[in-house]
Amino acid sequence: MLATMEIVDILDKSEALGQMVLESDVMQDFYKAKEVMEQDTKAQELIVGFNHIKESYDEVERFGRYHPDYSKIMKEIRVAKREMDMHESIAAYKMAETNLQKFLDEISQLVAFSVSDKVKVPMDGAALTDGGCGCGSGSSGCGCKAS
Repeated sequence: MLATMEIVDILDKSEALGQMVLESDVMQDFYKAKEVMEQDTKAQELIVGFNHIKESYDEVERFGRYHPDYSKIMKEIRVAKREMDMHESIAAYKMAETNLQKFLDEISQLVAFSVSDKVKVPMDGAALTDGGCGCGSGSSGCGCKAS
């Protein structure tokens, strides 16, 4: 029975932590930046244009430099990405997204280290990338670096 009560207590505290994250200033800033970007017609045009070019880029990537449009598509994708990234509402959204990721990383670290300082914690959004899941195993199938 004691284990069950401990689990219920942990679940309650987890839910409370999740609610605090949802109500945090960092999350609210993220939601506001996302809403502004979604309502910005120029930003949406840039995103749609970039995604269209990215489809061509994905096809060119399969063949690499041997594709006849390689140079043209590579230049177009860089120009489109830069234009998109430099747009004010998209840049603000990406900044808010980065701040939210840092906030979630800090929370993950605090929770993990409350269990043990030996727990490996993915940082800088590493859980969302191919390299660095934080497991520390260093196996060939894992992109982590054992520390």
